[in-house]
Amino acid sequence: MSSAGQLPERSIRQLRGSPLAPYVDAFARYLGEREYAAQTTTTYFGCLAHFGRWMHRHRIPVESLGADRVAEFLNGHLPRCDCAAPVVRAHAELRAALGHLLIVLHANAALPERLPGTPVEEELRRFGERMERVQGLAPKTRTQYLRTVRRLLVEHFGDQAIDFDAVTPERVRRFVARQSERYSSPASAGTLISALRGYFRFRATCGDRVHALIGVLPYPANWQLASLPKGLSDAEVQQLVDSLGWEGASARRADAMVRCALDLGLRSGEIATLGLDDIDWQAGTITLRRTKSRREDTLPLPPTTGQAIVDYLLHERPPSASRAVFVRRIAPCDRPLGADCVRKSIRQAYARAGLPYTRSHLLRHTMASRLLASGSSLKEVADVLRHRSLNTTLIYAKLDSRTLTAVALPWPGGAA
Repeated sequence: MSSAGQLPERSIRQLRGSPLAPYVDAFARYLGEREYAAQTTTTYFGCLAHFGRWMHRHRIPVESLGADRVAEFLNGHLPRCDCAAPVVRAHAELRAALGHLLIVLHANAALPERLPGTPVEEELRRFGERMERVQGLAPKTRTQYLRTVRRLLVEHFGDQAIDFDAVTPERVRRFVARQSERYSSPASAGTLISALRGYFRFRATCGDRVHALIGVLPYPANWQLASLPKGLSDAEVQQLVDSLGWEGASARRADAMVRCALDLGLRSGEIATLGLDDIDWQAGTITLRRTKSRREDTLPLPPTTGQAIVDYLLHERPPSASRAVFVRRIAPCDRPLGADCVRKSIRQAYARAGLPYTRSHLLRHTMASRLLASGSSLKEVADVLRHRSLNTTLIYAKLDSRTLTAVALPWPGGAA
C-alpha cells in the first residue's frame, strides 16, 4: 500500500501548503488499495498539486468542491494555465485524478452528501428514481432517456424553475424535429420518442396537463418484422473460432467472453455481471441473475464455453477479492469489467478474425439462427434467448427455411 513517504516529494510539498493537505494520506491509501502503478500514482499526485495550487490562489475551500469546480478548473484555468513548471497539464489525466479526489473527499465526509442542484437536475433525479424503482428500466435505457429529457428541459428552462404551462405542443414538435437529425434510422429515433413520452407520462402522474404534448409524439414508421436479423454465416463462425487461442495480455479473457456470446447468446451486460457463484461446475449449468428481464435463468454450460472460462480462471485471472468472473487487469483492480469492455473485446475479436463487423449483439443473432437451422422450434429459441414474449422471437421465423418451405404455396403457373 502506498504511503506519503513513498510519493513524489515535490508534489507532497506543494499539497501540504494547499487546502488539500489533510487528505494527502487518504488519497495515497485510496490509490494503494486499488493497486495503481507507481507511475500513475506519481502522475495523479502531480495533478492534485496543480489543482491544489489553483485552489490556494483563488481561495477555494474544500467543502465547495464538486463537478462544477472541476469543470471550472479544466475548462477555464487549464487552457490558459501559466503555472510555473513542472506541472501536469494533460486534460485526461487531470480529469481522472480529480474524479478520484472527489470520491476520497466524499468518503472522508469532507463534502456534503449532495450539493443542491438546479431545478432541472432535481427533476432528472426524480424521473430517474421512478424509472428505476417503479418501471424497472435497465441502466442503459435510463441513461438514454435522461440524456434526451435533459436536453428538452435545459432548452426550455435553463437553470430556472420548471413550468409546464410554458411548454406548448409546437415547441415540443420543433424540439423533436431538431433532435431527430441525431439519429440514423427510424428504430433509433424511436428511442427519442419513448424517452419523451415516458417523461410526460411521469409528469401526468404529478398532476400536470401534458396530454396535448404526448399527442404530438407519434412513433416513426418502423415495421418491426421488415428486416432480417443479421448473423454470421457458418464460414464466418468458423473463421472467428479459428482466431481464438491467440497470444496476448488478455487473450484468454477475450476468448471466454466471445464463447459466452457465441455459444450461449449472452448480452454484453450479462457477460460483464457473470459471477463465480453463478456457475455450477458439477451440474454443468450457468445461472444468470442480473438480466435485462430482471429474473433468474439457468442454462446448460456448453463444454467449449466452460473450458474457455476455466482456462481464463486458471491461467490469466489476476488475484482478486471480487466474485465476478471477469475482472479488471489494471487499476482499479478488484473490480468487475463493464459491458463496454466486453463489447470492445468482441470488436477486437472480429478484427483478428478478419471479419468486417463491430456489434457484439451479432453473436446473439448468430446463435439463434444456428438453433433454428439445427431444427429447434421458435419456442425453444425464445427460451434460450430468455425473451419475455414470443413476439420478440418472431423475427427469426423468416430464417426458418425448413418450416417456411412446408407452408409455401406453389407459384401460379408453375409445376405443382
